[in-house]
Amino acid sequence: MNADTQKATGTDHKSREAAVRRKRGGPIARIRSWFDLHLYSLVSSIGRMAQKPLATTLTVGVMAIAIVLPLALWMTLANVQRFSGNVAASREISVFLKTGIDVPHANAIADTLRRRDDVASVVVRTPEEGLAEFRRSSDLAAQIDALGENPLPSVLIVQPRDDGAALAISLQALPDAEIVQHDAVWRDRLSAWLQFGARIAWVLAVLLGVGALLVVGNTVRLDIQSRAEEIAVMQLLGATNGFVRRPFLYLGAIYGVAAGTLALALLLLAARVLQPALATLIASYGSHFALDGPGPVGVAAVLAGALAIGWLGAWLATGHHLRRSRPNGD
Repeated sequence: MNADTQKATGTDHKSREAAVRRKRGGPIARIRSWFDLHLYSLVSSIGRMAQKPLATTLTVGVMAIAIVLPLALWMTLANVQRFSGNVAASREISVFLKTGIDVPHANAIADTLRRRDDVASVVVRTPEEGLAEFRRSSDLAAQIDALGENPLPSVLIVQPRDDGAALAISLQALPDAEIVQHDAVWRDRLSAWLQFGARIAWVLAVLLGVGALLVVGNTVRLDIQSRAEEIAVMQLLGATNGFVRRPFLYLGAIYGVAAGTLALALLLLAARVLQPALATLIASYGSHFALDGPGPVGVAAVLAGALAIGWLGAWLATGHHLRRSRPNGD
């Protein structure tokens, strides 16, 4: 009797003992027996992974790269959208009044606009406020002082209730309006690019997810082939498909969780490497920005998705072998 046969006989003996305990005992004994079987499958799967460190590292690494690429793209799109502001809600309209209009007249125009149903709010920015902001954000303060007077007009910041397209057209017809600036066009373009990027991320996630599924499935298949005699002996001794399949399912799930953990670690490392350069770039625009991570819910979703990929790959591999060894499903 070779080593595989002895191991298979011992494993099946444990399953028979567990079955006897389930029949003899009550609910607590059944739960304990169920827990013992799953714990044995889990520990044996971890042991087999530890016996092949190079193959395990390669499998986990390939799966982690397949997971981290679409995840990094998603996180990049989310941070770009956060930095640019809420694209859907940011629809302010700037109405630059003619230079000769004083502040009381500008306030009267603002009061008239506030009574419109399509206007949510109106803020009046006086020439003095505009000049102070220009001094803070520009290096041309000396040139402005050389003019001797404030050349900036009063500005009405109008927040529409809808997308603001029709309101912007009507504001252009105001006799006191010089320029009406509505940034809906570039915001719509940015929103379209972000949606396109999100679609690309989904396509990459599906393709790379299938790749990770094939990787773990092939790894489990090789492990099944190395244990073919052991599995055959267990089947002859009456082991069910579920009993044969269980350790390989744990093996695939462990591969998935390990790959998901490594993918999150790589994502965190990339964020730490990029943050200093990003902070310098954003500071040049007079702003502050820090990369946001996936958060607790995102971490749990990544680990759950990676576990599902590993489990499904192992389930497909074992199912294929069991259909070949037991064509009738016995």
